[in-house]
Amino acid sequence: MKILVTGSAGFITGYLVGELLKHGHKIVGIDNYSKYGKVVKSYDSNPNYQFYEGDAKDVNLMKEIISDCDQVVAGAAMIGGISYFHEYAYDLLAENERIVASTFDASIWAFKNKKLKKINVLSSSMVFESTNNFPTAEGEQLKCPPPLSTYGFQKLACEYYAKGAYEQYQLPYTIIRPFNCIGIGEKRALGDKEILSGNVKLAMSHVVPDLVQKVLKGQDPLHLLGAGNQIRHYTYGGDLAKGIRICIESEKSINEDFNLSTPLSTTVIELAEMIWNKVYKGGKLFRYVSDTPFEYDVQKRIPNVEKAKRVLAFEANTSLSTSLDEIIPWIKEQIAIGGI
Repeated sequence: MKILVTGSAGFITGYLVGELLKHGHKIVGIDNYSKYGKVVKSYDSNPNYQFYEGDAKDVNLMKEIISDCDQVVAGAAMIGGISYFHEYAYDLLAENERIVASTFDASIWAFKNKKLKKINVLSSSMVFESTNNFPTAEGEQLKCPPPLSTYGFQKLACEYYAKGAYEQYQLPYTIIRPFNCIGIGEKRALGDKEILSGNVKLAMSHVVPDLVQKVLKGQDPLHLLGAGNQIRHYTYGGDLAKGIRICIESEKSINEDFNLSTPLSTTVIELAEMIWNKVYKGGKLFRYVSDTPFEYDVQKRIPNVEKAKRVLAFEANTSLSTSLDEIIPWIKEQIAIGGI
């Protein structure tokens, strides 16, 4: 199968492209390097990977590169951590709307005139930003109040693009919601604003790399945003890539939506203490203080993952501990070379 992946130089898509290539697919990637600047991927020289440096908002370019593809993964977007939601509140809405509209315009054209069979939309757990129902199942986004952040609202709009394109043009879709992706490859973004957290300057605002670098830089006590009782499901990027691949390949995923996540809940305090103990190996007492949280710091994000297990036989099995054993040395290296 030949698959177009937009935003192919990104974090989750970096895992995804490798996964798809490993399973025999041919990949066309497009990215304008707007987030990290030019990056080198392990699969860049793979003969089954064709890359275009360009903008997914360019409909003519999108039509050109999608013309012989069987499916598309709509992954391109402005995306970041909590501080990003505040710093780029308008751009996250306006720019991402332009990207998704262009992607759907090209996909509808390719479905009507070429060989495209389906669009796969990478949505977000943030569509459930305002829910009070936990664990949160697929369909709750239609019942709970709309997201408060412009990012969450726009991701919900992406899902409506998929439904609208099917209703009017019969373009099949799969909506995919990754939860709290963690792994290696996430670096300092070009547009990230430096934020002082205690005595450490951060420029990512994603909790795992931020906490890891604070511990590695010797911060004591460790500064946490808020009380530290926020609940997340930290899911390894390799597991998410596998789940997304299954969504692409499976006939059972057509016109469906899926939460992809580990089933295990972890508080920020539990995460922080786990990182601390892996770095200090029990040789230093864990201490922390709470800083004022950001406005859009969702307190609970707990997905129901039964649908993906029942329909797709997908489970995310990589433990948080195993993931951190890979992430911590990588971040240590990035600190040394200035990548973070």
